[in-house]
Amino acid sequence: MWVRGRPQDNSDCGVMFSRGIRFFSQLCTQRYEMIGELLGREQHDIALLQEVWSEKDFLFLKRKLSSSHPYTHYFKSGVFGSGLAVFSKHRIQDALLYKYSLNGYPYMLHQGDWFGGKAVGLVIVDIFGLKAHVYVTHLHAEYSRAQDEYLPHRMVQSWELLQFVRHTSCGADLVVLGGDLNMHPQDLGNRLLRSHTGLRDCYTETDTFDGCEDGHTLIAANHFSKKQDLIPFEKGIRIDYILMKGSQKVSMKCESLSTTKGPVADKPYPYSDHEALTAELALLHSEDSRQHGSSNGEDSHTGMASKCLEHILTKTFISFLDLDTVIYLAVYGTVTGLPVFIQNILNCVPKTKEAFMGLERHGGK
Repeated sequence: MWVRGRPQDNSDCGVMFSRGIRFFSQLCTQRYEMIGELLGREQHDIALLQEVWSEKDFLFLKRKLSSSHPYTHYFKSGVFGSGLAVFSKHRIQDALLYKYSLNGYPYMLHQGDWFGGKAVGLVIVDIFGLKAHVYVTHLHAEYSRAQDEYLPHRMVQSWELLQFVRHTSCGADLVVLGGDLNMHPQDLGNRLLRSHTGLRDCYTETDTFDGCEDGHTLIAANHFSKKQDLIPFEKGIRIDYILMKGSQKVSMKCESLSTTKGPVADKPYPYSDHEALTAELALLHSEDSRQHGSSNGEDSHTGMASKCLEHILTKTFISFLDLDTVIYLAVYGTVTGLPVFIQNILNCVPKTKEAFMGLERHGGK
């Protein structure tokens, strides 16, 4: 992802997904050269990239962008790195990495999710006097929509991601999250993320869109995309996102969003197997936002949270328990095994006891 801004209350935000495994990916060196040229030419304020697996490739981009993006951070995780990298025109004040507790299986050597150590990275940047918390992440791949054995992994990652954003974005004037969530817009993990954080999807919020049909970021026309990944979605899927949220000090509005459309001009191949995203965001200070009737979107997401929970919680008196704990343990227990799940449930005995006392007071109904 990359962000481009201007001191006037407008800023452009772009997201790019760079995928290059040195010695394995096709045309890896050439594509990093293209990405470096693009970032230097477009002058985005912040660039967030995923799947920069080789630190050598990161250092190449760092040298190439030293004048346009002098501030950088490379998030190291797992065996060969998280692949997450940040390039910024503005000084990075702080950075933090959280590695997801579930990351696939080590014996699935050909997939590499476990070895990469999927994670979320945070950089805190001062942009024109505003404190911006910018997140970049990459969740576990789906591989098969029909037989998705990694759905519990992405659910746990989604839950940990939203908790990380909630607890680290306090005090931020601007919050932007970009990355490959490997989830369709209406997938449960995606809706939980947006409903619990108040983050808004730039694709659904934008005034103007120019890009692939329905905002798809994985399309059949892309030279590097695996056609089996698109079954049964022949036209493509939207699994890469720019999410945003303002604050009481400033609100955010997406004025335009665009994606790349496969091959690059004058080149027979694209930047990556995923399409890059670019968004233009308007920043309105509190007085301006009231005049324009803008909001940060938290109220619009209040009802969404309860709808998401309906997919998991079906018992009336389950509300006596800590809902956050129940959701997380239910998914985590599915993956780690029944013994661990039971042990974690026992840790909630005080709340469980209170719930049963409530049931008894209501006559067990």
